[in-house]
Formats: sequence, structure tokens, C-alpha cells
Amino acid sequence: MMNDMKQIKHHLTEPLLMGYAAGTLPEAFNLVVATHISMCDDCRAALVEYEAVGGEVMLDAEPVDIAEDALAATLAMIEAGTGAPTTGPVRTKNSVFPGPLQDYVNGDIDSLKWRKVGGGVSQLVLNTSKDASVRLLRIPAGTAVPDHGHRGTELTLVLQGAFTDEEDRFGAGDVEVANEDLHHTPVAEDGMDCICLAATDAPLRFNGLVPRIAQRFIGI
Repeated sequence: MMNDMKQIKHHLTEPLLMGYAAGTLPEAFNLVVATHISMCDDCRAALVEYEAVGGEVMLDAEPVDIAEDALAATLAMIEAGTGAPTTGPVRTKNSVFPGPLQDYVNGDIDSLKWRKVGGGVSQLVLNTSKDASVRLLRIPAGTAVPDHGHRGTELTLVLQGAFTDEEDRFGAGDVEVANEDLHHTPVAEDGMDCICLAATDAPLRFNGLVPRIAQRFIGI
């Protein structure tokens, strides 16, 4: 896996890094960005720069008054244990799922409850806020995802294996940022199932009749 990480060629865009640093992205997009950053030294370094700029902006901002009992209320929540959950998913060493993703996925590839979506492709929808959706996709080696376009933005991060489409080749750690201009047919390379983390803020636009019918049931 480490050798693959050194070959990352497709990175996050500047607006995505800025949005992540500012906290303005949907939770689903945040998850993809955080997972990629955990795999990519270049984007992690870039994020540090954006966060430093954001810190300077905050220092120059006018102070804002808060309620007099804000500190007492926060301390009361901590004492009562109502802040963060005390337990979480068990992290698996050497998992194909990086740390940020393991907070959402309890298990590894073969222990998850994958749902068939057609053509041999399986998915697992992750629980996030409703302003965008995110799912794990398992594409068998040599299998194509149905030809489709986009009504919004889709971020697809490769966790294992690789896929190719009309744009390029995307291997482990690479992220493809797709918008309404991209129409493609991703195909998983031979040799290993392709595992991806994909976030969308609008339904995909499938050309084929069967995928369009199935779309009502699989929510992608």
C-alpha cells in the first residue's frame, strides 16, 4: 500500500481543500477529503497552509460576545458525558479503510453488508448528513460501472485496485472530481476488485434504461 501512495497523481482541488479548512463542505464530502488527506502527503501539506491562512483571518476578525453561562454549560456537558460518544468502531491495523473512514465503517471489506446494485457492483451507503450522500463501492476486477453523467459534483476516491475511464487511470489514493461536464464509464482493472469511496450532492444521470430503473431503489 505504501508504494501505491507514492504514485498518487490525482489530488483534491483548491476549492475542496479551502472548503474543508473552512468547514463549509457537506459531511459526505468532508469524509472523502479527510480520507484522501490521510493518504496523500501533498494534499495534507496544502491543507496546513490553508488552515494557517484561516487562522490569520480569525485573528483579524472582530471579537464576538458569547453568553455569560457558555463556559459553565460546556463544563456541565463534559461532566455529564453528553459531549462525544465514549465508544466507537474498533480500528483495524493494515485495513484498506484509512483512519477517518474507519470511524464510519465497522469492519473490513469482507465483513461488511454489501448490497448488490447490478452488474456485479456492490455498495454500502454510509450514514452522514442529508445534504450529500457517500457510499463505498466494490467493483469486481474487469467490471464496468454503467455509463453515466452527473447532475452535481461527485468525488470518487480509490482505496484499493484501480479503474480507468475516458479521462484517465485512477489508482489507490487518487481522487476523481466529476461535475456536469463529465460523462464516463469507469472500468475496474483486472487483478483486484476496485474499492472506492464516492460522495455525491445530486443523483447521477444514467443513459441505460435498466440503470435508470434501478436508480430509484439504490439511491445513487
